[in-house]
Amino acid sequence: MPTRILPAVGDADAARSITTLLSQLPDAEPVPPVVDSTQLIDTLARLAAESIDELPEVVVVHERIGPVPALELIREVALRFPAVGVILVTSDASPGLFQAAMDYGARGLVALPLGYEELAVRVQAVAQWSVGVRRHLGAGGDVFTGVGGTVVTVSGAKGGVGATLTSIQLALAAQASGRSTALLDLDLQAGDIASFLDVQFRRSVVDLAAITDISPRVLADAVFPHDTGVALLLAPGEGERGEEVTDRAARQIVSALRSRYEVVVVDCGAQIGGAGAAAVEMADTALLVTTPDVVAVRGAKRTVRMWDRLQIRKAEETTVVVNRHSRGTEIQPPLIQKITGTAVAGTVIPANFKELQGAVDAGRVHDLDGRSTVRQALWGLAAELGLLKGSEGPGHRAGKLKGGDRSAIGFRRRRELGR
Repeated sequence: MPTRILPAVGDADAARSITTLLSQLPDAEPVPPVVDSTQLIDTLARLAAESIDELPEVVVVHERIGPVPALELIREVALRFPAVGVILVTSDASPGLFQAAMDYGARGLVALPLGYEELAVRVQAVAQWSVGVRRHLGAGGDVFTGVGGTVVTVSGAKGGVGATLTSIQLALAAQASGRSTALLDLDLQAGDIASFLDVQFRRSVVDLAAITDISPRVLADAVFPHDTGVALLLAPGEGERGEEVTDRAARQIVSALRSRYEVVVVDCGAQIGGAGAAAVEMADTALLVTTPDVVAVRGAKRTVRMWDRLQIRKAEETTVVVNRHSRGTEIQPPLIQKITGTAVAGTVIPANFKELQGAVDAGRVHDLDGRSTVRQALWGLAAELGLLKGSEGPGHRAGKLKGGDRSAIGFRRRRELGR
């Protein structure tokens, strides 16, 4: 039986070189390469949805695949498709990287420039391992076959513009529509989701920060099941502990949530650090909430430019949500779009704090009256983003950055955010 091999290589020349060499291996059947991490996960999910037997035995991941770093991508493949063996192709064959690749779930490492003998031996060994795993898993194997949850991040142009309320209502709307939903609070020093939802909690996102392999059981222990059905992963009660959640930890946590829930809403707050930056970069949809006033719109423009400079997200891949909108304001959505260079959500949130005051003061925004114009607008925004069951919108893997030199092997460049 031929060994199906799926190369994941962003660079066209490298892809041709690897595919040519793979085609020369005995009993090898290379399939057309995928060019980025998003395409790889989507391809594997589509094949797994048909049958575990449709999955390739071997995936070859190039060190510069992007946008998700190679090691993080290997972890996600190993978590969601345990019957697929992954080989990392890298110019760094040091013992340290080899150990790191194994820890992340790779079954082998091949050094660049590629040699026929080394590649043949490694592919054969990994293929045999994959066949053995499938034999044990059988048709009922525990393989996550969905396309992966939709991740939406919500950031504030500045403090107090309504990012947390927006996050909560988007999550509530998605859950109410029949989609399993998680709400993650990555506003690590000042997260207020617990206060808004009248929650007393012991565990937080910090409890997952040092765990290298977040199993479903470990995740379930850290998540707080809210009465509404939304799964909450909350910010720490002691703000100084937020520093324990690194960008690497945030990637692991978001990936774990994405593999278990159909919708993951992440409140990133207004002060973005490494963890929030990682979440925004991974998100299918990145929202930036602003109010229609000069200070907030300047803050939105400043945030968009910073994201672009740090290669977190491009302006055109960000969606601004206008909160506290009224027809009488001088600054209207088209002007905000022109100033920030982003897309602007078609749904605007009306300025009507009186509707919110009682629920906010009681810490029970989940009890907000269904007739509230603010609630109706936010749930309409959820529908616009495609978060509701049966709705269509840009939330399904739209706006993901492709390829490029942003990933380099999987150890993210050191950002100066929050230092």
